[in-house]
Amino acid sequence: MDHRLNGYGQPIGLPVELDLPRPLPPHTPLRGEVATLVPLSADHADGFFEVFTDPAGWTYLGDETPFADRDAARAWTATKASSRDPLFYTVLVDDRPVGFLSLLRINPQAASIEVGFIHFSPALQGTRAATEVQYLLMRHVFEDLSYRRYEWKCDALNAPSRRAALRLGFTFEGIFRQALVYKGRNRDTAWYSVIDSEWPARRTAFEAWLAPANFDTDGRQRQSLSDCATG
Repeated sequence: MDHRLNGYGQPIGLPVELDLPRPLPPHTPLRGEVATLVPLSADHADGFFEVFTDPAGWTYLGDETPFADRDAARAWTATKASSRDPLFYTVLVDDRPVGFLSLLRINPQAASIEVGFIHFSPALQGTRAATEVQYLLMRHVFEDLSYRRYEWKCDALNAPSRRAALRLGFTFEGIFRQALVYKGRNRDTAWYSVIDSEWPARRTAFEAWLAPANFDTDGRQRQSLSDCATG
């Protein structure tokens, strides 16, 4: 049962036995086996300029546009480094910046937080590291911070993002029509979430998929993440 009755016979939500508000996320590194998340720094600008070579990668990234030159990359990165919501992390693989993502819409009173502003370079996309950093951030939110809700939102036309959300174990919640205007165009927003009661099963699936034994000598997966989730 997802509700109870009050003294008037009306259905109301179940009690929340959690100290609220929850803490704001500390901006500290999260280390994995093949990748590390570190606070985005102005020092990462040249690395971003070198790996974000495909302008199509910026299409759905809010009002952001591809870097015109190194100076533009440095100015953009310096601005994002000082932001606290969104709170930006750089993805490092072999100490090289290969992408970024953030925690945003941070709501300590509701213990709700969103992962977004995700931009992975071609060198990161589809790799074990790309999945590992998503696992590291999700584990941080549910275990270190004890948040209740972890959100993923994207342009409803962004098919790769929507596939990624489902692969990572998010539940589709619906479409908010005409939710935003960005880059002069309409955005219908697709909403997804994972909640705290689902996290233990998600963690088991992530860890089974990320295990070295799940990859052959050429780095190809033996089982998909969805297979790990159902197995």
